[in-house]
Amino acid sequence: MIENIPDKSIDVILTSPPYIQVGKSYDENINYEQVIDSLSNKLKDNGIFIWQVGCYIKKGFVHFLDIETNPFFVKNNFSLINRVIWHYGHGLHCKNRFSGRYETICFYSKNKDHVFNLDSIRVPSKYPNKKHFKGPRKGELSGNPLGKNPSDIWAITNVKHNHPEKTGHPCQFPEELVSRCILAFSNENDIIFDPFLGSGTTCLVAKNLNRQFIGIEKEKEYYDICTERLK
Repeated sequence: MIENIPDKSIDVILTSPPYIQVGKSYDENINYEQVIDSLSNKLKDNGIFIWQVGCYIKKGFVHFLDIETNPFFVKNNFSLINRVIWHYGHGLHCKNRFSGRYETICFYSKNKDHVFNLDSIRVPSKYPNKKHFKGPRKGELSGNPLGKNPSDIWAITNVKHNHPEKTGHPCQFPEELVSRCILAFSNENDIIFDPFLGSGTTCLVAKNLNRQFIGIEKEKEYYDICTERLK
């Protein structure tokens, strides 16, 4: 299906591919280089590739996918805009190393003229009424009244068990995380594409934010969940 998408037609690719050997029913040894190669030309010249990945364990050692796949983006002339730490509250408890409580979101582009809507994603300031105490702006607010930049560490709860967004998918995107990505790096009516759609959160959020969307999901169980959510 990817070959049916015209080159340079997508504004944002936002996806989280299956990880290697994490024990989920849909896992397989994906050729990440081939995936990135096949998607690269689908983006517009100023498009954004948002790659959310974690790690896998091999022979007792941790391998981070953002580090392993970065050379494939570089090969396709992408540059890294941001590497965001997504810190979540729950996960497996390890016995022979520190328990993992974060994954990464890497934002790539080929062009410095990409969209970035900071005002759309500002978060409350720690001291919202703080004012300049001297100088020509004495008495004026020292920070942006809309709030502050959310920085590159995002504390967003993952979707587990009793989470209100939980579906039958074991590794589901939180809507808050997807919303921040889409609001920051796209405008209304832009096209958002998720080639590993899963439970459909990317398309659902894009729809709610007045973006167009395309998604690909090969597992019928998850495709059905996605279409039901979009209804």
